[in-house]
Amino acid sequence: MADSNDFNSGIIDEFRANAGVVGGPFEGRTMLILHSTGAKSGQERVVPLVYQTVGDSWAIFASKGGSPTNPDWYHNLVANPDATIETGTDTVNIRARVTDGDERDRIWEQQKADMPGFADYEKVTDRIIPVVILERT
Repeated sequence: MADSNDFNSGIIDEFRANAGVVGGPFEGRTMLILHSTGAKSGQERVVPLVYQTVGDSWAIFASKGGSPTNPDWYHNLVANPDATIETGTDTVNIRARVTDGDERDRIWEQQKADMPGFADYEKVTDRIIPVVILERT
């Protein structure tokens, strides 16, 4: 797990040093940094994520690279939907909600069109990948 944390730390450092712009495999992608509260620990958890703008909100995707389980940040937001995100140089208070039905499908299809790697994640897992909307509070 340390490798994942080191990887994320590098992305977070680059994000903050460049006003939200990250290179490498994320070059040209919209990214945010999610600050959530751990579902079990109650401690702050920080993770960089790509997002899709949906109106005045942000959609994030619990793909976990096509893993059979949802990422920890997803469980954290379900348990504690009030959180904070960094976008560019702004910090925004948000409330998370999990989408379903037509809303989820529409956003998910757009994400696969924008970033085809998400379609690959869908192919290697049996679960429906959750789409979470982050709404400004």
